[in-house]
Amino acid sequence: MSQYRFATAPTERALELRTGEVPQPAPDGVVVDVSYCGICATDTHGYTSGGLPPAVFGHEWTGTVAAVGEDVEGLSVGQRVVAAVGPACGTCAQCRAGHTQNCDVVFAEANGVTPDSPAHGGFATSIAVPARRVLPVLDGLTDEQAALVEPTAVTFHAVKRARQPLGAFVVVQGAGPIGLLAAQHARHAGAARVVVVEPNEARREVARELGFTEVLAPGDDFTRYVSETSDGLGADVLYECTGAARLFQASAELVRRGGTLALLGFPSTTSEVSYPDWQIRELTVIGSLAYNHEDFVGAMHAIAGGAVNVDILHTGTIGLDELEAAFEELDNGTSRHAKVLVDPRR
Repeated sequence: MSQYRFATAPTERALELRTGEVPQPAPDGVVVDVSYCGICATDTHGYTSGGLPPAVFGHEWTGTVAAVGEDVEGLSVGQRVVAAVGPACGTCAQCRAGHTQNCDVVFAEANGVTPDSPAHGGFATSIAVPARRVLPVLDGLTDEQAALVEPTAVTFHAVKRARQPLGAFVVVQGAGPIGLLAAQHARHAGAARVVVVEPNEARREVARELGFTEVLAPGDDFTRYVSETSDGLGADVLYECTGAARLFQASAELVRRGGTLALLGFPSTTSEVSYPDWQIRELTVIGSLAYNHEDFVGAMHAIAGGAVNVDILHTGTIGLDELEAAFEELDNGTSRHAKVLVDPRR
């Protein structure tokens, strides 16, 4: 049996690369040779602070099926796949109550805490996972695009949950990968206008390259612009993509009475908000975390059809030996990168 390499889930900047025997698939599982694995903010936070479930450290991966368990149907060796979550189980408490969109099994899979979760994530040359956790790559997608399906599914899910009305005036707060993907989904969902706010000029320029014309830096001029161009109402929908807890109340104040505040960014601290303000203005507040199985299908079609451009987000490719240095660079806030892909074959 051949050897493979993988990165362990870190504990406070203690990242270890290990070598082991290539795993065999479970009867209901597959082994995938990883082509690329994207680095996201969750991975960086896990590197700096620890505490991530092992399967989550490197969860944006794509690859080729190398082995198939004896009970698996519909997948074959050589097939390209992306990491996903399975369909609703139909048997958990949520599913039995009719809430299949909130299936407990799918939620646990998304958070890497099911009993059959892999022992490590996709920062590896190979990974063994349950077959329900992979989805065939749509024809026409490159391997690099396939590696960006997972964050595209995150934002697809969020815009779907927001039930954004046609012709909406949308504000997207933050132009990192999640913000830029959310902005594109919002545009595809029929927004009349999408205003992007971002402090980093390089990221603002990427937003412009994606065709967004209302791209501003935060501050009084931005706040005034939203008010004046909405006839004093504010945004119909605001997608908060920074996860900065201090911005939650300020974000809410940019939303019109009766509008929607959609929360995508995940804060590391608690937040203070004005309960009476939210109540008096009858805000709808939508939390969004992870995705459902069908969001991966929609995400792939959005990329393949050109509604979402992920190529512009891919700004660098590294090998496993460069992983620790990449995390240090991404953590210090000065990195030029939007989305770094790890090619474990390097």
